[in-house]
Amino acid sequence: MKKKSNPKKILVKKKNGKKATLKRSKKRLIKNEKIPSGIKNLDPLIKGGFEKNSINLVIAGSGSGKTIFSMEFLIEGIKKGENCLYITFEEKKEEFYFNMKELGWDLEELERKGSFFFLEYTPEKVKIMLEEGGGAIETLVLTKKIKRIAVDSLTSFGLLFENDLEKRKSAIEFFNMLRKWNCTSVLTYERDPIKDPKTHSSVLEFESDSIIVLYFVRNKKTRERFLEVLKMRGTNHSKEIWPFEIGKGGIVIKKRPFEGDISKLS
Repeated sequence: MKKKSNPKKILVKKKNGKKATLKRSKKRLIKNEKIPSGIKNLDPLIKGGFEKNSINLVIAGSGSGKTIFSMEFLIEGIKKGENCLYITFEEKKEEFYFNMKELGWDLEELERKGSFFFLEYTPEKVKIMLEEGGGAIETLVLTKKIKRIAVDSLTSFGLLFENDLEKRKSAIEFFNMLRKWNCTSVLTYERDPIKDPKTHSSVLEFESDSIIVLYFVRNKKTRERFLEVLKMRGTNHSKEIWPFEIGKGGIVIKKRPFEGDISKLS
């Protein structure tokens, strides 16, 4: 009989120089079962969509379109009859609903129909949620049979913790929780991938099943947006950089990749 493999561990250093290990979250993906992302022209680049029950990280600077990306992912789920949850640490509901309506998404109506749920959570509440093992969010996810979750953004959440060990431990606990719920998730993290290429979210990136990077860079006199699939486990994804635009209905990726050096545009 084959021995069961143990979960991989992350080695970290405490302030006193001692080493400690944290178990990484177990994968619960249903192999080869894909769900559509909702982003126009993205699915051909990732072989049909996101893996079902996967955790997908979107890294982008301010104004790049990461919130729209996460919402478009949820809207696609609602179109397919799935209940969806949006968790924010920063957005105010009234303003957020107004901005999304400008893109053609009437979230107030979707909320009335019971297919869309909005939670404005302080990072402190999430910390309590981790201590309680799920709390009110888990109750909502299970009772309302949520299939897609967007968390926008994890940047504020990371600022709660004083040291790297605590931050990594909490991030892994959060990922374990998401996997336990058997939902497909999109998490956003604010970081300019060109100005700040050194990662400050290494555990998030390590634990995520995919990483998509959005760029918002100046090209001569105007700013342009680009998308790159940096990682997607088990998928022979596109390795190119793709221009995209945001308009009524959300993000549209262009059909031809960018051929220059994006780092020279900013």
